[in-house]
Amino acid sequence: MSIEDDEFRDEKAILLEHLQQAGLRRTGQRDLILEIFLRTEEHLTSEDLYRLVQRKDPTVGHTTVYRTLKLLTDAGLAREVRFGDNKTYYEHHYKHDHHDHMICTACGKVIEFYSAEIEALQDQMADNFGFMPTHHSLRLWGLCSECRSESGDIHTTAPGAQPRVKVKSVV
Repeated sequence: MSIEDDEFRDEKAILLEHLQQAGLRRTGQRDLILEIFLRTEEHLTSEDLYRLVQRKDPTVGHTTVYRTLKLLTDAGLAREVRFGDNKTYYEHHYKHDHHDHMICTACGKVIEFYSAEIEALQDQMADNFGFMPTHHSLRLWGLCSECRSESGDIHTTAPGAQPRVKVKSVV
């Protein structure tokens, strides 16, 4: 499979350059992991991606998937996100607009959103304190509309306590 003929030409070129700078080789397994990751528009753990890769090539090990995810992150193709369930998820980063997340503590649904007003307020607060942000992550926990309509009870977490979250798996 040629980088020039692939629909993920730009992403493969970025990964290839990163691999070369790190003194690593381009392999078919890394290409497969990259393609499966890019075709999945969901938030994935390394385990999720491993299960998806296994369906295409059972010879790829979990360590290879994990290390490749780290390479994709270092190359700027993926971004690590955490939703409060003690797992690291990966989402697309290259050519994807900034967004924040709402996480349902009942069903695990993750909703991506963008708010120009929130972004402006964050910038204003940073200016007020002479702070220069380099990046940020906003996460809101609560109940999605479906869970709110199914249950009249509003489950709340004690102030200062971390909410219990179980994010839905895509696999």
